Amino acid sequence: MKAPAFDYVAPSQLSDVFQLLAQYGDEAQLLAGGQTLLATLNMRLSEPTVLVDLRNVAALRGITVTRSALRIGALVTHNEIERSELVRQHAPMLTMAAPHIAHQAIRNRGTWGGSIAYADPAAEWPACALALDATVVVRGALGERRIAAADFFVDLYQTSLAPGELIIACEIPLATASSAFGFDELARRHGDYAIVGLAAAVHYDAQLCARARLAFLGIGRTPFRAKQTEQFLTGKTLSAEMCAAAAQSLIAELQGDDAPLADLTNSADTKRHLASVLLRRVLQRLVVSLPEDSHV
Repeated sequence: MKAPAFDYVAPSQLSDVFQLLAQYGDEAQLLAGGQTLLATLNMRLSEPTVLVDLRNVAALRGITVTRSALRIGALVTHNEIERSELVRQHAPMLTMAAPHIAHQAIRNRGTWGGSIAYADPAAEWPACALALDATVVVRGALGERRIAAADFFVDLYQTSLAPGELIIACEIPLATASSAFGFDELARRHGDYAIVGLAAAVHYDAQLCARARLAFLGIGRTPFRAKQTEQFLTGKTLSAEMCAAAAQSLIAELQGDDAPLADLTNSADTKRHLASVLLRRVLQRLVVSLPEDSHV
């Protein structure tokens, strides 16, 4: 199929973007990297009156560091994140996750902000944002809002963005020497959507886990925080035995309303088992990656 007919504009100022959104409302569609949007246009799943291309809006680009956070602009590509030394130093989980995103051609074009806004529960960046306690910076004609990632993803492909708002950037707390990060996913083939994935952040106080953030992708209607298992790990010394116990805690947690959603090829039981395998695998790596003075 071919995309429907639409008008095309490429403003260079945010003020012009907001004016177009106010003028066209739901008939306007924002274009960032286009790796999802172009497919939906060609399949007639999206039929906008006007396509607003954001590529010329310089305010949406760049990776910078403030005193407390790493700021990633909405138009930063997956490839830029993968290659950034600032990201590698201050948010290493993102460096780990980037190679799992589709293929190189997609990573060259797809954007950070586009992925966060699309809120695909099987995508890597929403889970990472959740695990890293990111803040999503959004702006509309009436001003700027800052939304915690925990509050941003509200349902399947739904976010707390209000009409006329767009993502400007995300801010991620800077990594510290007492933190360890891991990312991994299980897919049938490299580049496929993951069956299950895990973004993990563990913050230590000497040998003890002071705080854990475990965000799974491919489990539910949004990125899933395994809060019971996080609490189980809190105050514990991470070891091979504790990693195995945490995996059992996760199996118990993924029941009832929190049971994984089956897909065309994987049952809820399969996803539950694979999530536990992935958790054990990632946590064991974090034990190895601890600073020498924090080892068991």
